[in-house]
Amino acid sequence: MAPRKSSSEGVVNERSMHFLKVLIERYIRDGEPVGSRTLARDAAADLSPATIRNVMSDLEEMGLVSSPHTSAGRVPTVHGYRLFVDSLLTLRPLDLEQVESLRHQLGVVESPSELLGSASRLLSSVSHMAGVVTIPRRDQAAVDHLDFLPMSENRVLAILVTKEDEVINQILHAKKPFERAELERFANYLNAEFSGLTLGQMRDKVLQRMKDNRAEMDRMMRQALHLAGEVIQAQEAEEDCLIAGQTNLMDFNELSEMSRLRDLFDAFSQKQGILHLLEGCLNEEGVQIFIGEESGFHQLDRCSVITAPYEVDDRVVGVLGVIGPTRMAYDRMIPLVDVTARLLGAALKHR
Repeated sequence: MAPRKSSSEGVVNERSMHFLKVLIERYIRDGEPVGSRTLARDAAADLSPATIRNVMSDLEEMGLVSSPHTSAGRVPTVHGYRLFVDSLLTLRPLDLEQVESLRHQLGVVESPSELLGSASRLLSSVSHMAGVVTIPRRDQAAVDHLDFLPMSENRVLAILVTKEDEVINQILHAKKPFERAELERFANYLNAEFSGLTLGQMRDKVLQRMKDNRAEMDRMMRQALHLAGEVIQAQEAEEDCLIAGQTNLMDFNELSEMSRLRDLFDAFSQKQGILHLLEGCLNEEGVQIFIGEESGFHQLDRCSVITAPYEVDDRVVGVLGVIGPTRMAYDRMIPLVDVTARLLGAALKHR
């Protein structure tokens, strides 16, 4: 919400914004409503108590702060936090020692899957909030080759190797048993048709082939395409996100009410809403900040979410971030999320 406009409001607005900054910084630090005396002392302002109260009233009228029923002090609103983050915040970049510590902790992990889990735990540990990392979308993975091996009881082991040398094994349940030679023909056909495409492109091409050439397609092609479709469907179903440190949120008074905690942990358990929010950031550049109800996810109305995409070979493959109370230390959390995203992308590239 923008401040009110009037011909005599320039100085008042500048003063009001200064007091808003001081109030929010104090509230983030202590988590207690900020009264006039505390505000005057923190702002080092030689103003009368009446003037301070008038400034506080102005901020409240602008919708930037509110008064809890149990206190004469004020607390920031979502609009207040948004103005603070967009216009008043001074970031505290990580120093070289902190960056190297993060890099080292990510560097000791070997496999890409372990690396993603390590990143979520690292974010949680450093922020003392919940850390979250989306698993790279498999439909963006480029296919190098696909192999099939026969197993017992009509089962087929599909081995998908991506251009990034990730090996994905998937057991398929076929309608009939297949001989090894038959599965090799399937793989040769599919590799000639689809090698180099992403899984998403492969899915679209498989569907189009089955739709356009049904009459002309021989049995081998139909069966091969059917197996390829099952592989793609299985990989798409595995898209998810990793969350660590949910219990850290119990340490914040504003989130510790039992019904609110229950909603939060339900959201973390089910993941769909959080995953939807994070995936919406895949096409956004840089750090994204959702404060309170801005997330559009009611379980997070008392929380803020800070996210950043991570890239491999200049291609966005996922999103990571922190989830915590709206009174989080934005000046530290924004650089933390930004740097961790860059370090994770670099570590994945070297894997």
